Amino acid sequence: MKKSFIKAMVMLSLISVAMACKSKRAIVATTPAAKPAPIVTDKKEENIKLLRSKNINFNTLSMKGKANLRLPGNENTVTVNVRIQRDQKIWMSITALLGIEVARAVITPDSIMVLNKLQNTYVRQPFSYIYRYTSKQVNFRMLQDVLTGNTINTLFNPAAILEQNTQGLWVLKGNEGSLGYNLNFNTLQKPGQLNLNDAKTAQALKVAYGNYQKVNEFMAPAQIAINSLSGNKRVDIDFDFSKIESNVQLDFPFRVPKGYELIN
Repeated sequence: MKKSFIKAMVMLSLISVAMACKSKRAIVATTPAAKPAPIVTDKKEENIKLLRSKNINFNTLSMKGKANLRLPGNENTVTVNVRIQRDQKIWMSITALLGIEVARAVITPDSIMVLNKLQNTYVRQPFSYIYRYTSKQVNFRMLQDVLTGNTINTLFNPAAILEQNTQGLWVLKGNEGSLGYNLNFNTLQKPGQLNLNDAKTAQALKVAYGNYQKVNEFMAPAQIAINSLSGNKRVDIDFDFSKIESNVQLDFPFRVPKGYELIN
């Protein structure tokens, strides 16, 4: 497994967010059986409040499953274990064939650390390191929202346009600095597809969500497909989480073994 693959896997996985064995937990279709909450078409604030109420609320979140990453000339499927302590840290472990852990990472609002266990190296950088892979408009909370299927809070700015399409589903669009966005909600009033485009840096990110499942009283996506484009470089990753749990006791182990080389 190439060094470039591991770095891209960790970074893009953290930005966001393959078809694996399905969870025993019930999968919920995007067309709910129950009648959705009433929509107030002429009251923007009430409609925004309704959509925000669908966000999964958690202190901790654990997501386990498979991920398929496609780089130019390289494709791999691995097992991923993602743990989140709300607004504080995102931890990730990547395991290849035969159950061998190849990489581990932890990201906080201030820093990023990545262990490459195949080459006995590690990266320790400020959060701004992530801007090599995505727009400078991205912050920790936005990253957290992308990985959990929550609506990014900053997209609900006063200038944003919230309207319904021809199918009666909500669409949110607008700009956040140089970042243009278009968010399509599904029949669960949860994000179905998010498009972020930064014309200034020629970077684009597309995130598609599917197979929502119930986690406590909220809905979370079991499948997340992320397509990242920076200039002429494209990276695609598909997550399929077979187990999602919220508000469980978690630890976030991260230690740089003796003899590992720092590469930045």
